[in-house]
Amino acid sequence: MSVALSIPTFAHPGAALIASPNSALREQVLRRLNGRCCPVQQALGGADALAKLEKGPWQVLFLDRCLPDLDADELLVVIRRRFPGIEVVLLDSDDEHPEDCPTEVVTDAESFSHKQLHAQRGPAVDQSMTRPLPGMIGTSEAMQHVYRMVRLVAGRPTTVLIVGPTGTGKELVARALHALSPRSAKAFVVVNCAAIPEALLESELFGFARGAFTGAVQAQIGRIPAAHGGTLFLDEVSELPLGMQAKLLRFLEQKEIQRLGTCEVTRVDVRVIAASNADLAYRASRGEFRQDLFYRLAAFPIELPPLAERTGDVVPLAEHFLSCMAAALDVPSQRLDESATQLLERHPWKGNVRELQHVMERSSILAGGDEVIRAEHLYFSHPQREPQETPAPGF
Repeated sequence: MSVALSIPTFAHPGAALIASPNSALREQVLRRLNGRCCPVQQALGGADALAKLEKGPWQVLFLDRCLPDLDADELLVVIRRRFPGIEVVLLDSDDEHPEDCPTEVVTDAESFSHKQLHAQRGPAVDQSMTRPLPGMIGTSEAMQHVYRMVRLVAGRPTTVLIVGPTGTGKELVARALHALSPRSAKAFVVVNCAAIPEALLESELFGFARGAFTGAVQAQIGRIPAAHGGTLFLDEVSELPLGMQAKLLRFLEQKEIQRLGTCEVTRVDVRVIAASNADLAYRASRGEFRQDLFYRLAAFPIELPPLAERTGDVVPLAEHFLSCMAAALDVPSQRLDESATQLLERHPWKGNVRELQHVMERSSILAGGDEVIRAEHLYFSHPQREPQETPAPGF
């Protein structure tokens, strides 16, 4: 149910926040308020609005339906839960927004509509919070929880730790976090902590000056400063040597770096997302990983479920991989018959989504020119031994 809200009827003038990328619309709201709210601040997007809402008591938020960084419905869910006393006035903007956005501009203060966030609206909004992330497939309950966690934290600079078994899509989640954040226009820099030799890690992360060491014939900027304004993704962070962990902790605490071969300290603005298939809490308890760094990285943990716990997603994922392979080869997509789908759903998927992708590639090849993939086309590889480490049990 919608309730008409007249700006002149505010009983006690209070602080107002106007969130819109449309400068003309913001100015129009300011004129309509005409001193009825004090103070009045402006935000250019959803993430900016959330940051300002955290810093003080607000009476009303004027929110553009078309935001450059966040979905307005998703933002309303967060506001309802964290700031229940704030009045929300929804505005329609016509300033160069996507075609599917409303184009009517509200021009009369008396006609501003206030969408009350009550129980009847909850389910529809929650569905938008749990829809698949960009580049991800699956609607199981376990994955819907992941999607919701990502959308709740995406607009903040909070450090995120993504945990889960190998092959569950940790980098996909990290990329979705970046894509949904206000940093999406800046760089997304990936560092595989297990793939860089220990002797090179510091220079790779922080950079170095010319002549800093033998062979340093020219300066290098480093992965962390390269991510300035954007996101740094530390994959397999559990493999960082202890000495490097201390330097990473200092960077996270101070937001400063020092290139090798210089005394110059540089401040950088980087959002850090880390990922691990190891139990970092267990490693920290054994002294194999710094506890202070673990707590700093795990400010907002997101746990990805193994594929065996999301059986309903197996066939949609398999069909997605078949479709992608067909598109790459410019041929019609193959389909699965019932015998194949049943076998796929019964398989334990120790290698998770990555294993499924490889199985579908092999099966497509084995099916040859057949348009239908049957059970006899499915070939499963079996490792000789189980991985020595188990994924983190949760937080």
